[in-house]
Amino acid sequence: MNTPLAGKTPTILLAALALFLVVVMPALNASGAISDFTLNTWGKYLCYAILAIAVDFLWGYTGLLCLGQALFFSLGGYMLGMHLMLMIGKLGQYKSDLPDFMVFLGYKDLPGFWKPFYSFPFASAMVLLVPGLLAGIFGYLAFRSRIKGVYFSILTQALTYGAALMFFRNEFKMGGNNGFTDFRFILGADIRAEDTKRMLYIASAVALVLIFMGCRWLTKSRFGLIQRAIRDSENRVLFSGYSAANFKLFIFVISGVIAAIGGALYVPQVGIINPSEMWMDKSLEAVVWVAVGGRGTLYGPILGAIVVNYLKSWATTEFPDYWLIIMGASFVVVVLFMPKGLVGLPGQIRELMAGRQRRRIAAAEDELLTSAAKTK
Repeated sequence: MNTPLAGKTPTILLAALALFLVVVMPALNASGAISDFTLNTWGKYLCYAILAIAVDFLWGYTGLLCLGQALFFSLGGYMLGMHLMLMIGKLGQYKSDLPDFMVFLGYKDLPGFWKPFYSFPFASAMVLLVPGLLAGIFGYLAFRSRIKGVYFSILTQALTYGAALMFFRNEFKMGGNNGFTDFRFILGADIRAEDTKRMLYIASAVALVLIFMGCRWLTKSRFGLIQRAIRDSENRVLFSGYSAANFKLFIFVISGVIAAIGGALYVPQVGIINPSEMWMDKSLEAVVWVAVGGRGTLYGPILGAIVVNYLKSWATTEFPDYWLIIMGASFVVVVLFMPKGLVGLPGQIRELMAGRQRRRIAAAEDELLTSAAKTK
């Protein structure tokens, strides 16, 4: 029996989860019930959940499997990381106004493109603009050339690989393979202080909630209908008079910006950003999170990111040599037995039980008909 309350149940559960993440967990940490380490770890999980939403918004709703979302995630982290490095000042190892890696490499002056990053608003704007611009240029070239399917996935992986090599070689004067670390201050606050860590966690939780709500609004609107139509049959969208390339470009840019926001929130909480964060395996892990949680649901990828990374934290401690095998096996199990992911598991169980019930009823009916025939 369907009731108004039953229809609102998912919304109520999501609201309760948002309240727990944004309010309850920081309150528990402030009271000492949750350690700073646990809160910081969950802050990292929430940043990964933002990355998972970015992947799902592109793959789950539009059918574009991007293997380069970790690049946009890392670029967002690098843009904020540049500001954080400049805020270290003379507290670095070499007691210089230049970041330590520049002193080590023999730089005499700060490169010109670094100077505007003394401004936090400028750095925040670059978190959105740089990944968005890169996604726009790449997406324009790819979608105008009608590249899709596995070829699109391969190209995004190649883009990420090329960018990672350039960062490793310090082509952009971003610290090479060591990247940025040893952050001290953000907006004048000690980044290592308990209150600052708590505020960074709250910022991550609020960002996750707002991004989820924004993506959910888009996917429920007419835009979302076109988005799913492109996923299911792009040719029909073209025949209907819509420019599928423009829609895909817009979605790709939005997805890249969302990933970059997650990266910008990730860096001050983890305390480091280097090219390894944009390596191809990071993007593949994000795809696994989405598949495990439930592709095309938005809240499924959040669940998948948290569950898989929690499992990773446990497995890398208990079974460090077998973590990759565990992750690969979980992905295979999901693909073979849980195509709708964790969020679709209750529905699968209901369908299984309903199927068994139908078979029992059919068997009982056959038995009655057989008994009736024998009686005649």
